[in-house]
Amino acid sequence: MTFAVVRSRGLAGMVAPEVTVEVHLANGLPSFTLVGLPDTEVKEARERVRAALQNCRFEFPSRRITVNLAPAELPKESGRFDLPIALGILAAGGQIPARTLDRYEFAGELSLSGELRPVRGALAMAYAVSCSAQSTGRRGFVLPRESADEAALVGAVPIFAARDLLQVVSHLAADAGDERAPRLAEHRPAGAGAVLSYPDLAEVKGQQAAKRALEIAAAGGHSVLMVGPPGTGKSMLAQRLPGILPPMTDDEALESAAVLSLKGQFAPQRWATRVFRAPHHSASGAALVGGGSVPKPGEISLAHCGVLFLDELPEFDRHVLEVMREPLESGRITISRAARQVDFPARFQLIAAMNPCPCGYFGHRTHACSCTPALVAKYQDRISGPLLDRIDMRVEVPSLTDQELLDLPGGETSARVAQRVLRAHGRARSRQGCANAMLTGADIDRLCRPEGAVRQLLHAASSRLGWSARAYHRVLKVARTIADLEDADELATAHVAEAIQYRRSLREN
Repeated sequence: MTFAVVRSRGLAGMVAPEVTVEVHLANGLPSFTLVGLPDTEVKEARERVRAALQNCRFEFPSRRITVNLAPAELPKESGRFDLPIALGILAAGGQIPARTLDRYEFAGELSLSGELRPVRGALAMAYAVSCSAQSTGRRGFVLPRESADEAALVGAVPIFAARDLLQVVSHLAADAGDERAPRLAEHRPAGAGAVLSYPDLAEVKGQQAAKRALEIAAAGGHSVLMVGPPGTGKSMLAQRLPGILPPMTDDEALESAAVLSLKGQFAPQRWATRVFRAPHHSASGAALVGGGSVPKPGEISLAHCGVLFLDELPEFDRHVLEVMREPLESGRITISRAARQVDFPARFQLIAAMNPCPCGYFGHRTHACSCTPALVAKYQDRISGPLLDRIDMRVEVPSLTDQELLDLPGGETSARVAQRVLRAHGRARSRQGCANAMLTGADIDRLCRPEGAVRQLLHAASSRLGWSARAYHRVLKVARTIADLEDADELATAHVAEAIQYRRSLREN
């Protein structure tokens, strides 16, 4: 036999298209040619595969070897094709049975000794294998041990974890009928769903208004901007938001894990755990939204179904912040390059914090501010109006005196707040199938229609504060969440009045 076909998976953003590895052995001067739009990492597979086969005591064919990675128009990157290329060469040369290759898909990078090294995106690839099972039949997926745990979380596809090339060859021989060859056992994830402890909200002294705002934000999926002097607890509050968010659904957990897997940052122990991302204000636009010649997800996608915390918001480059405007609305980010275009999910919950002025003490009760009014205005104007318009809630986090820090109790625990949040979130889900922050214009007209005194209050506030249509709708969404926290079917004046308080201008702080 001089021809063999092995199936693997590529990666194009969140999509993992099937890649067919075709190997042909021909007569002629010995050579090893890779075609099918491989990048540098894939081209280097020639030397890794040659050394791995020889060190595992297989014969490397002294023939003209041609390896085609199809489809040819799909760019191929990373070392995940090492294993299928090696198996294709062995099958084409008759050193392993080729008839069992069609029952599996393979991915893994080979070391020079034949050991398998982990690959990025194993969970995304396993999910793609499970989705294609209806059309291609149920195939197993053979992966390195270090990548098998996350892939096994998909559950709908058999995962086989191998330590090295020899184990894979032995498994294929056993599958072909060799009773002496040991098989690979179907892999089960270890330690998935471990319970992680979040910081407790009770540790934050005082700041009841800010805690109330976080509770509303958690129940409705709203974005929040906290404004206050340094040391008032803004970062502490933000870090405690994941602990009061509703539990993740299976789909949310899978999407979040798949995005993290693309960057090699997912651990099975964090399955169904809300992520908390806090990039430094020196982050570039590509770091925030994703990018690169081979596009990879940025912070807004890594925070998918979790929390993105931007501390010292005005210190971020203004152009960097502006790239978040579209994802805040759509929940997705599309990255276009000359060679490819990829789409990543970005349904994150934005929590931002800032000082009211450069020195940080504008409006402080005991510390005098050294900034001029013009300097305060210039500092606050670093955040554009369109971006501020997309943030649902703005809350002041005032300073506390020494006596207040000593005397004030810690307040409610995260567990108690989380119970109210879960009840309100479940109410919204059962009513409209999504969180209140994701309501469309038609949903707002149907579920949040103001009447009577509520309508008059909204009209007066909108006229006085000069709201845009977006701001008007966001106030109604927040009011709907406040009503859900109180188990109210209709919006009341108190609900809308509280929501209006969260649309105050920065200058009023």
